[in-house]
Amino acid sequence: MIQKIDTLLPATTRFAPSPTGYLHLGHAYSAMFAENIARKTNGNFVLRIEDIDQSRCRPEFTRAIYEDLEWLGLSWSRPPIKQSERFKIYREVLEKLIKANLVYPCFCSRREIQIELERAVNAPHGPDGPHYPGTCRDLGRIQREKNISDGKPYSLRLDAQRAGSQVGPLEIFDVTRGIFPVNPNISGDIILGRKEVPTSYHLAVTVDDAEQEVTIVTRGEDLFPASHIQRLLQELIGLPETIYNHHRIIKGDDGARLAKRNKSQTLRSLREQGITPEGVRKKLGLISP
Repeated sequence: MIQKIDTLLPATTRFAPSPTGYLHLGHAYSAMFAENIARKTNGNFVLRIEDIDQSRCRPEFTRAIYEDLEWLGLSWSRPPIKQSERFKIYREVLEKLIKANLVYPCFCSRREIQIELERAVNAPHGPDGPHYPGTCRDLGRIQREKNISDGKPYSLRLDAQRAGSQVGPLEIFDVTRGIFPVNPNISGDIILGRKEVPTSYHLAVTVDDAEQEVTIVTRGEDLFPASHIQRLLQELIGLPETIYNHHRIIKGDDGARLAKRNKSQTLRSLREQGITPEGVRKKLGLISP
């Protein structure tokens, strides 16, 4: 650890689940990890409901999130925010990036992208697989406008190379890992929004962390690559820089990462089995406050 948490005074941390199922032990660890840092630094622990995907998110799962966190003994210092209520804000941010010529419409279907990637001999790869090949990056304005007027579906992609050139060298500070240079092209020209939904995970969380005044982003170590994208977006949009603290991934008895479909490990199921919040902490290897 290159800097002790108790020197980062005061810290605001957050827990940001998606209501697509019941919380499991991995969520409990992530929430308690974040809350513990906020408490140790006399800071704030805030909650966010990441319900952009309206086709999968359900109100009963949102209610269950509140119930499970309260059962664990966790409380948040400010009213939670819901991403589904903030589409207008995301749209305004996205429009600014479009006007700055940092975002372009992509009319490629998934099948078309796959065909193009199969043709490429040495397609760049990132943590999520091959990069988008940039087919629509250089489409002329007239062709773009015609495609849109014709009603063609499209996504809005960040021009990663242009964005990286605009901001120059950046760094990521992770409490346990150290300082890393930002790679703007780590995932290629990522999607920041779509015709029907004016945001993506990366855009929404970056904007919302600033709105909730989050100073330390805590989450699983598998999301470390996302820090490159979000640090870049912070700079492009003009938002405060955050510190990161990526924790270990909680796995099941079979060694696989826990998933919401594993009902036996949901907090609701454990509660019905008579396991207490103290028992959850012991199961996760956490010291009770």
